[in-house]
Amino acid sequence: MPAQDVHETAVARYFEAWNTADAAALPKAVAAAWTEDGTYTDPLADVAGHEGVAAVITGARQQFPGFSFRHTGEVDGHHNLARFTWELVSDADGSAPVAGFDVIELADDGRIRSVHGFLDRLPAA
Repeated sequence: MPAQDVHETAVARYFEAWNTADAAALPKAVAAAWTEDGTYTDPLADVAGHEGVAAVITGARQQFPGFSFRHTGEVDGHHNLARFTWELVSDADGSAPVAGFDVIELADDGRIRSVHGFLDRLPAA
């Protein structure tokens, strides 16, 4: 598989996990996207392992019910790294109060070893 396909596949799995609303299906989605010891770090979270990642996803989905994460722009990748932008979009009206970009490091199997997330737009307090 060409390198760019590996990056795009990893990002697609990442968004599948973030957009999994069914709590019973979330562990499988996280396992498909992250290695067992994979990490997720952003300004609001710093976790490791499938359970930690799933907890962050669950927390975000509880804080923003009726929203979905949407990939914006292109995946920019080289070697085992990729970066991409995203928005958190209201399913009801299409507004996107939260946006950011993430840098991921991939393991040899194409799953995510680490995520370094940055928040570019947050809702007003």
